[in-house]
Amino acid sequence: DANLDTGERSDIAGGTGRADAGARPDPSPALVAASRAVASRMEGLAFVNPGLAVEAVGFAPWNGHWLGVLVTPWSMNLVLAPRDRAAWPDVAQGAKLRLRFPAGDYDFVGARDDVVGETLVCSLFSPVLEFDDQATARLVAELAREALFDPANADAADGSNAPAAPEIRR
Repeated sequence: DANLDTGERSDIAGGTGRADAGARPDPSPALVAASRAVASRMEGLAFVNPGLAVEAVGFAPWNGHWLGVLVTPWSMNLVLAPRDRAAWPDVAQGAKLRLRFPAGDYDFVGARDDVVGETLVCSLFSPVLEFDDQATARLVAELAREALFDPANADAADGSNAPAAPEIRR
């Protein structure tokens, strides 16, 4: 396992206010397109939540990368994608890379896709059958991403690798 210390930087809120020359574009459209193609082949499977759709949530620049959450009818993952190619770690597909956030260290797995290219993913929920609707899944995705940057989450009592999900109430 490799380790990359990636502390919070000023661009976490969505950019520095200026265009970065040579920066790769937001990967959200490619992630959504690739996942929708998979979703069309997975309809009706027991672990697929028919109440959810593919959605990229909260993608913004962070430490030379794009960081956000990808919601699909079968999973919810933190996704890191290259923004500055020079800052991108070389991680083989399936290999783990531990990333440091204010909330603690999280294991991401290297992934490659013909449409999306290289990414690193950290599973938050799989499957996602506990979500009643897209709005709830989106809210949890937003809160999970925010939780990464709250040092109070660093000492999670359950020792899990993912930010604690908020309690969902109807």
